Amino acid sequence: MSTELSYSFSFLETATEVLRAVAHPHRLLIIDMLHQQKSLNVTEIYEKLGIEQAVASHHLRILKDRGVVQVKRDGKNSNYSLTSEEYAKILTILNQVVQE
Repeated sequence: MSTELSYSFSFLETATEVLRAVAHPHRLLIIDMLHQQKSLNVTEIYEKLGIEQAVASHHLRILKDRGVVQVKRDGKNSNYSLTSEEYAKILTILNQVVQE
């Protein structure tokens, strides 16, 4: 009996990299904040999270490198937004399957 794979190995490798990118409490919170606010700059993000600017920038860089967020320059400000609102579903799914 032969079983066909539902997903290609290449897709699963890419999906794993995205999951690694979002697999941090601060990064999940950033995804949730960007889903709610649509666009925030790094100052707004680090102030809301109560972390240092360098830490917020580090997390944003990881999310940007994996294509989860995009950045648009507006003068001296860099405004971050989700590349797809679908990323917010990760939190919805986790909320359904993880018991506190």
